[in-house]
Amino acid sequence: MPETVAASQPGAGGSPAAPGARPVGAAARTSRAATVLETLRQLDSGPRGLTEEQAEARQARFGANVLPAHREAAWPRVFLRSLRDPFTGVLLCLGLVSAVVASWGTACVILLLVVVSCALRASGEHRADRSTAALRGLVAGTAAVLRRPGEDDAPRTRELPVDELVPGDVIRLGPGDLVPADVRLLRSHGLTVHQAALTGESAPVPKDATDTTDATDVLDAPDATDTAAAARFGAAGTGTGGTGADGTRADGTGVRGIGFDSPQLCFQGSDIASGSASAVVVATAGRTRLAVAHGSRGPAAVRREASAFDRSVHGISWILIRFMLLTPPLVLMANAALRDRGLETLPFAVAVAVGMTPEMLPVIVTACLARGAALLARAHRVIVKRLPALHDLGAMDVLCLDKTGTLTQDRPVCHRAVDPEGRDDPEVLRWAALNAWWTLQLAELPAPDALDEALLDAADEDDCTAYDGVTAVPFDPVRRLATAVVRTPGRLGVHTLVVKGAAEAVLERCALTDDERARLLARAAGYADEGLRVLAIATADIPRARIRPSGGTRLSPPHGPAQEDERGLTCRGFVTLRDALAPTAADALKALDDRGVAFRILTGDHPGTAVRACRDLGVPVAPDAVLTAGRIDALSDRELTEAASRVTVFARCAPEHKARVVAALRADGRTVGYLGDGVNDLPALRVADVGIAPRDAVAVARETADVVLAGKDLTAIGHAVAAGRHAGGNIAAYLHVTLSSNLGNVIAMLAAGLLLPFLPMLPAQVLAQNLCFDAAQLAFARDRPHPAVLRRPTVLRPRALLRFIVGFGALNAVADLATFGVLALALHGPDALDDEAVFHSGWFTENLVTQALVMLLLRGGRRRAEGSASGPVGRAAGALTAVGLLLPLSPLGSLLGLTSLPALYYVLLASVLALYAAGLMAVRARQGGR
Repeated sequence: MPETVAASQPGAGGSPAAPGARPVGAAARTSRAATVLETLRQLDSGPRGLTEEQAEARQARFGANVLPAHREAAWPRVFLRSLRDPFTGVLLCLGLVSAVVASWGTACVILLLVVVSCALRASGEHRADRSTAALRGLVAGTAAVLRRPGEDDAPRTRELPVDELVPGDVIRLGPGDLVPADVRLLRSHGLTVHQAALTGESAPVPKDATDTTDATDVLDAPDATDTAAAARFGAAGTGTGGTGADGTRADGTGVRGIGFDSPQLCFQGSDIASGSASAVVVATAGRTRLAVAHGSRGPAAVRREASAFDRSVHGISWILIRFMLLTPPLVLMANAALRDRGLETLPFAVAVAVGMTPEMLPVIVTACLARGAALLARAHRVIVKRLPALHDLGAMDVLCLDKTGTLTQDRPVCHRAVDPEGRDDPEVLRWAALNAWWTLQLAELPAPDALDEALLDAADEDDCTAYDGVTAVPFDPVRRLATAVVRTPGRLGVHTLVVKGAAEAVLERCALTDDERARLLARAAGYADEGLRVLAIATADIPRARIRPSGGTRLSPPHGPAQEDERGLTCRGFVTLRDALAPTAADALKALDDRGVAFRILTGDHPGTAVRACRDLGVPVAPDAVLTAGRIDALSDRELTEAASRVTVFARCAPEHKARVVAALRADGRTVGYLGDGVNDLPALRVADVGIAPRDAVAVARETADVVLAGKDLTAIGHAVAAGRHAGGNIAAYLHVTLSSNLGNVIAMLAAGLLLPFLPMLPAQVLAQNLCFDAAQLAFARDRPHPAVLRRPTVLRPRALLRFIVGFGALNAVADLATFGVLALALHGPDALDDEAVFHSGWFTENLVTQALVMLLLRGGRRRAEGSASGPVGRAAGALTAVGLLLPLSPLGSLLGLTSLPALYYVLLASVLALYAAGLMAVRARQGGR
C-alpha cells in the first residue's frame, strides 16, 4: 500500500504523497466535513489498522509520538539576559555614579538591588520554562492498537507504548483510558470524554462518531459544548466545521484550527469518562492539539510580549537615562565656559546627576506592589505570582473572559414553559419534568443530565410522583428525543406517552399540517436565536395493552413503546432554558464598569448564547457588537484592531482567535487582562498584559498566569483591580513628586552655577539632601490615595509623565530662583551671597521644605481640602520640614558645611513658599487635578 500520510500532519515535512493519492485536508476545501470513509482514505488506512511495515515507515517519517522536548535556558544565562533591561541599566549607572563620588554604601545597596531584581526575574522565567513538563503527565503510557503482520493477515490488538503510534493507526478506547494522540472516531458507544485538562470544563463532553454532513449546520449549533443538547435543539452537530477528516483546515492548520468541542474528534490529554470507541490516529507528537495549544509550534506559539508595567518602566528608564547622560556635560561645559572652572566641578556634576534620578524607585515600587499583593492574598485569597502584574491589574481597562463558569454557571435553568401559541403554560413544564423523572427512574440512568436536572429543579416533585411510570426509552443522540410512558390516575386501560427532545424530532412526530409545523419550528428557532435552549414536548394516549412494562430495567425501543406509538402526537409546547448566571457576576461587572474596565467575551459557544447571558446580566449588546470566528479570520490585523474597540462578544473562538483578539486590543493601546483556565487559553494568557487563572485551572494555565484566584469569581478580580490601582496610584504619586522636584533642583543648580562665583551646593550637601528626601518618600508605600484614583486605570505613561515633570519642575525652579533673590536682596553684609555657608544653608532648607510641600500637594491626586497633613505622607512631610529647619543648626549641619540663618530669612521664605503653593495649585488645576 503506498505511503500517503505525509500531508496529514501540517508541517511534518517528509516526501510528497504518492501519485494519485488524495491530499489530506481536501475535504476542508469543500462545504462539508469529511466522513469516516474519507478520513481513512486520506490517511491511507482502514478499519483493520496498519501493517507492521507501514507503521515502521511512518515511524521513521514522523518520529516518536512524544511531546517536543523543551530545552530550558540555563539559569545563569537567563540572569545575564535580564541585565539588558533599561531599568537595570539605570540602577547600574547610579551605582557607578555613587562609586565615582566615593559613596560606597550607596553603591553597594544599588548593586544589591540589581542582583535581587535580576535574580527574581530569572527565577520567574526559569519556572515558566519548567511548566512544559506538566504536560507529560497528561499523556498515556500505552494504547490498544490494531496491527497486522502482513497485508492479508487478520488484525490483532496489541498493547503498545504510545510513542510508537503513527498517523493511520486504529486504536481502541475504554473507560479510564487517556487519549494517546489526536484521533477521529470510527465507532463509538455512549462515549463521554473529560477535557478539563484542555478546556477547564469540569463536565464530561459527549463524543459521537456519526458523520457530520454539513459544516454550516455545525457552525450554527446553539451549544458548542454538549452534543446531546445540541441535538435537542435540532443542530446537526457541534464541531466547528470546515475541516478535513483529520481536522485539517483549508488554511493548513490541521486540528489546531478547530475547537475541542468537535464531536468526532478526541484530543491528546483528555481521558475517557464512559463508553467505548475505536478511532484512527490523525496527529501525533508536536502536531497534536495539546502541543499546539501549549505553544510548541504553529500559530499558538506566541511569545509573551512586554506588559503594561514593562513598557512603562522602559519608557521612564530611558527618560532618566537621557537626563543622567545630559546633565554632567551641561554642568561641566557651562562652568568651564562662564566660570573658568574645569574638572574641579566634576563631583558636583555627578552629584547633580544622582539628584536627578529617583534612587528609591525600585524600593518604592517593590514595597507598594508587595504590600498590595500581601493584602490581596490575606483578605481575598488572590495570589499575585509576578509583582508587576499587580500594577497591570490597576492599569487594566479591558478584561477578556469566557462565558461558561465565569458569567454563568456550568448548568442550565428553566426560563419559560409555553404552549404552541407562545403563552406561559405550567402544564408544559409538568409534562417535561414527568418525562425527565421517569426516564431517570426506569432507564436506570446514573444521574440526570444537565437539562433534565434543570427541569426537575423547576417542577414540583409531587406532580411527578402522582403518576406511575410504566416504561421509558432514554435520550438517544440519533433519535434526538426521550420517551416515557406513565399511568394516569383515574384512567384505566389508557397510558400517556410523553416525548421530549429536539424541536425538529418532536414536531415531525406530531399531527400537524405543514404550515403549523413550519410555524412552530420558526417559533423554536426564534427562541434559539435569543440564546435559549429549546425542548419540545408532546403527548399521546395509547392503549395499555400495547405497552410492555419495563420491570425496572433499561429498555431498548423494541421493549418499550413501538415506533408507531410515537406518531400522531399532540404538541404541548416548548420549554426554554438558559444558562444559570453566576451569583456575583452582575454586581462584579457593574463594579468593573464603574472603575473604567470594559469586558470582552471570548467564547467557543454560539453567539446567541453569549448575547443572552449578557442580556440577563443587564449588559446590553448591540447587534454589530458580535463577531464570530469566521468573520475574525476574514479580517486583517488592522481591521480586527478597529473592530475590537466596539465588539463585545467574540463567538466560536478557537485558541488562536482568542490570542488575535487580545493582541488586537493591545495594539489599540489598551491594557488587557485575560481570565482563562484551560490549555486552549494559553496563547491568550501569554499575549495579555496580565494573565488570570482560577485555582482549579489546569496546571499549565496556572503556571502561565500572573494572578491566581481562589475561584472563578469576578468579584475577586474587582478587589485585585482596586489593589493594583492603589499600588499604582502610590507609585505614580512618588514619580510625579520626586521627578518634578528633582528636575526643578537641577535647573536651579545649573542656573546658580552660572550666576554664583562658587558652587551653589557642595556634593556632600546634595547627597545628604537626596538621602533625606528619599527616606521621606518611603511613606508613599503606605499612603492611601484619593478614591478618585481607584475609578480609572492607573497607567504610567512616559510622555504624560515627562510633560508633568517639566511643567512642575519649571515651577519648582522658579521657587528656587526666588529664594536666590531673597538671599541676594534681603540679606546684607557678611550674610550676603558671597557667604557660601549662608547660601548653602538657605538653599538646603528651602529645598527640603519645598519638597515637603510638593509631597503634600501632589500626592495621589488629592484635592486641596483633602491635602491635610494626616496619614503617612503627611507625617513624612512634617519630618522632612523639621530636618530642613533644624539640621543647619545641629552639629551634623556644621560637618556638612551648613550654618544658622537669620530670622528674617525664615519670614521671607514663608512668603516664597506661600506663592509657590498657590502656583502649584493653579498649575495642577489647569492640568486636570493631578
